[in-house]
Amino acid sequence: MRQLIIVSRREDWPLDVPGVEIVTARDYLTRPEWSTLKSARIYNLCRSYRYQANGYYVSLLAAARGHKPLPTIGTIQDFKSSNVVRIVSADLARLIEISLRPLQSTHFTLSIYFGRNLAQRHQRLATALFNLFPAPLLRAEFQRSDEQWLLSRLSPIGYSDIPEQHHEFAAEAATLYFSGKRPRTRTKRNSRFDLAILVNPAEPNPPSDEKAIIRFEQAGEAVGFNVERIGPDEIGRLAEFDALFIRETTAVNHHSFRIARRAAAEGLVVIDDPESILRCTNKVYLAELLERHGVPAPRTLLVHRDNADQIEARLGLPVVLKQPDSAFSLGVIKVHDRDQLKNSVNALLKRSDLVVAQEYLPTDFDWRVGLIDGRPLYVCRYHMARGHWQIIQRDGEASREGEADCLSVGEAPEAVVATAVKAAALIGQGLYGVDLKEVDGRVVVIEVNDNPSIDAGVEDAVLKGALYREIMGVMFKRVMARKLAPG
Repeated sequence: MRQLIIVSRREDWPLDVPGVEIVTARDYLTRPEWSTLKSARIYNLCRSYRYQANGYYVSLLAAARGHKPLPTIGTIQDFKSSNVVRIVSADLARLIEISLRPLQSTHFTLSIYFGRNLAQRHQRLATALFNLFPAPLLRAEFQRSDEQWLLSRLSPIGYSDIPEQHHEFAAEAATLYFSGKRPRTRTKRNSRFDLAILVNPAEPNPPSDEKAIIRFEQAGEAVGFNVERIGPDEIGRLAEFDALFIRETTAVNHHSFRIARRAAAEGLVVIDDPESILRCTNKVYLAELLERHGVPAPRTLLVHRDNADQIEARLGLPVVLKQPDSAFSLGVIKVHDRDQLKNSVNALLKRSDLVVAQEYLPTDFDWRVGLIDGRPLYVCRYHMARGHWQIIQRDGEASREGEADCLSVGEAPEAVVATAVKAAALIGQGLYGVDLKEVDGRVVVIEVNDNPSIDAGVEDAVLKGALYREIMGVMFKRVMARKLAPG
């Protein structure tokens, strides 16, 4: 892929970096050889990114041409937002404090050249800011207030803004960057499209284990992607990719949702898409949705302070209480008597104005149907943890899980698969895991999960490698359709 540095004037970038072409903004915007170029990485070093200036149009048209601009229009807009800077300052508060604590001054300027800073002590902070706001040359300004360092301003700069004593280091940083000596997890192949897989190494119970992630990577490369893992702090790199596959547990009030939204706004194909995350992660929404469309579910009551006293009469005891954003058995409790019910409901209503109460339906196992594009891929039985009413029994930080076994779709009860397909269709066309119970001949939907668990040796036990290729194949076809769409 060709690499172009776009400048307002040629003298704005005096360095000669192997493999990099220097193009003026006027030429890039007006000459046909650049508008018809199939693929390129664009490093926008124009003097101004203000609205409708040449620098603004370079990033805007680069995206329209299918090129990969740095910075993107989204990043350019973020630079103008004081709210974004405040949010970033809060998100990076600990890292900022660690990096700047030894300083005695009340003001500090951090220069970031292609993700690097002269002082090794500040490198982690420089990398974090570059990943959030990827622009070739950055300047971050910090102020100490009430014994706490805060990011006060972050802005792109041009080569002429680099102090002379930094020229040698900036040249070295640029050379390293363009030679590919930056964080990479896999060697890129000459594939048509780029796929990012979001993983969080710090997550204790991720939706896919390491073996499964490797199989997703292999499947992605087999269908035609360059595949690279990215972490939670690399939201700013999304514009480098054509698709994002999230393999981190999702929640709305969480960086996974912000990353999904940013990716969708950048035009990437995203699984899990932000709409699916919104719909699946809130049990109140799901309860209302299933009831409205006549999808069978356990008898359910949306509980608030004015009707909490109706739970026992409507649903009986024991009863299951769920906080709206519960996941993986967390925030889901079974209560047996009135006193426990009252105390539990009051505790949950302190966190949320609405709580879900459902009738208790004891079964030896739950069904899970995995689907993508509305098509069922696998069916699993998750057995309850021994002596417990849930699949996962938690005891403080420790947990114990029941056994799981996987069936082909054809082996599973027809009513289970059909009900799962109907429930998933209400959410979208993403990758979902529909949890169901079968009680006295009745099949009911417990919940629909975006980002379902796919671990090696469990959910892939029947389809094996074909499961991963099916999912990656859907993503590849969606990218192809988007790239070939008129306009």
